[in-house]
Amino acid sequence: MNGGRALASVPVGPAHRGPQGRARTHAPGRRSCACARPPLRRQAAAPAHARPPSPVAMAAVASRGPSQEMDVDITQKEEIPVHGEFITCCGVVTQVLKCGPWTELSSNENNGNPQLLILIITDSGAKEVDDVFGLNGQVEHKLAFLRNHVPKDRKLILIGHSIGCYVILEMMKRAPHLQIVRSLLLFPTIERMAESPNGKIAVPLLCWLRYALYMPAYIVLKLLPESLRPRLARLLLRGLNINVNNEITVPASLTFLQMPCLANAAYLGSQEMRDVVKRDSVTIKENIKKLTFYYGAKDPWCPVEYFEDIKKDFPEGDIRLCEKGFPHAFILHHSQEMADMVSEWLQDDLFRL
Repeated sequence: MNGGRALASVPVGPAHRGPQGRARTHAPGRRSCACARPPLRRQAAAPAHARPPSPVAMAAVASRGPSQEMDVDITQKEEIPVHGEFITCCGVVTQVLKCGPWTELSSNENNGNPQLLILIITDSGAKEVDDVFGLNGQVEHKLAFLRNHVPKDRKLILIGHSIGCYVILEMMKRAPHLQIVRSLLLFPTIERMAESPNGKIAVPLLCWLRYALYMPAYIVLKLLPESLRPRLARLLLRGLNINVNNEITVPASLTFLQMPCLANAAYLGSQEMRDVVKRDSVTIKENIKKLTFYYGAKDPWCPVEYFEDIKKDFPEGDIRLCEKGFPHAFILHHSQEMADMVSEWLQDDLFRL
């Protein structure tokens, strides 16, 4: 993903191997970014080396050192390493992916530390958060990460995809003191999820039949030999028309062929269907100058009707409709194009720092 030096916060679980690898960058300046995704229930094994596959597992663009001029050249690219470590946040093990020349983000003594952090949130007070695997717990987990590991005066750019956009609006509502420069909400599922075309399918599966589906899924995954799981992953990926020959897609998919991963995802999804109903227009109005919305033209999770409604309610807002034909799950086929576009959107904000 094109961008800059980065940091990522990724809650992990029993079979979730947080990827490490190399990220492409436009600019040579000191920048940082964070990525957070739903936590799983137990600690993962040590992360393997691989190229991060998606916004859920990669970081991009953003900060500069205190004495360094912001010099963004979108024609220049360099390879930079991603370093991983584990912390405990809200009582769950969280993998932090850091990219850049600095070491301790929360320290104000390190002159190499970035002045701007980009936190990517997709599809901790040290106290534990009740129900950290639920929707409210996910919001508190991200706020706790910022509270415990990022200085209060650090400027932030928040990037969310799908339900991550709902999380961002909740963060802005609950923590108005955050030094947020810009929030980018990509394919935002921030209202009427159960009424959307996909929501009408998901509600019976996630809310009514979720427990009934656990047993057959458990039996299949329990009986399936480890040697056959890569074959199943390749079969599923080919069904989605995804390249299975690169070094990351199959290993990444294998992490989801685990019962705890499936159970946590279904549990969170059921809460999304129940709780994401009314758009938070009050928070949007209070932060409209900091928000950029990007809706899909054919998105079964947030249809064009939702774009038209919010555009009518906030005509002064930066609310865009995709003209490139990207699907809701753009990461499967259009991650690089989206990364380039987001990087371009942020140029003005970065130059003004």
